[in-house]
Amino acid sequence: MDQPDKQLARLAISLLDLTSLNADDDDAAIVRLCLRAMTPFGPVAAVCVYPRFVGLARNTLNSLGGAQVRVATVANFPYGGSNIASTVTQVAQAIAAGADEVDVVYPFHGLLAGDCDIGRELLAACRKVCSGSVLLKAILETGELRDPQLIRRASLDAIAAGADFIKTSTGKVAINATEQSARIMLEAIAEQGAEVGLKVSGGIRTLADARLYIGLARQRMGADWVSASHMRIGASGLLDELLACLEQGPGR
Repeated sequence: MDQPDKQLARLAISLLDLTSLNADDDDAAIVRLCLRAMTPFGPVAAVCVYPRFVGLARNTLNSLGGAQVRVATVANFPYGGSNIASTVTQVAQAIAAGADEVDVVYPFHGLLAGDCDIGRELLAACRKVCSGSVLLKAILETGELRDPQLIRRASLDAIAAGADFIKTSTGKVAINATEQSARIMLEAIAEQGAEVGLKVSGGIRTLADARLYIGLARQRMGADWVSASHMRIGASGLLDELLACLEQGPGR
């Protein structure tokens, strides 16, 4: 039976990586993002911003009583190159700036070109600098990999390299999160012990979208698995719909 809309919307807020990765982002935009993150129905899981805004996001959230909201940023983004040293430097700098989580683009071009080692090597190198409570989230760019076998291979590579989450997409390509890619990734996670989390991102804008991916995770992993420690939804526009649902009068 489907979860009532309001209950689902509250859950989705708690899983949300509220994202602003726009070319025209400025300090004011990031402050607005952090204000939105502290909703009347509880905070989002994280905000995701470009590296130069990490410190501002952390300070703003703290000033709003949002110390529990994690600050995520990106590296090797969005093109997924194969330069390990450069990517590791980006990750280290993000952590030094105060990032709690780093979403690193898996070098998908390398896998498409037949290099079956570069993805694992790059992510393993990033893992070494993500110490303590810093989470490493591997963006597979499944819409570019396309082939189910390649998506599975990238998922297993990322898990083997020590990623805390595997993530569908950057949101910067034509094809982003899909039901098929999420199913493949969940299966890989389950096969490897169900400790690694799933982040779906790109094109997730409606409550129905959230219901789809939460439902897939529950179906494969069980209801208890679906929390911010194992599942995230990366989105910018979804929050408005979730809030609109919760602000309605009595009903579903």
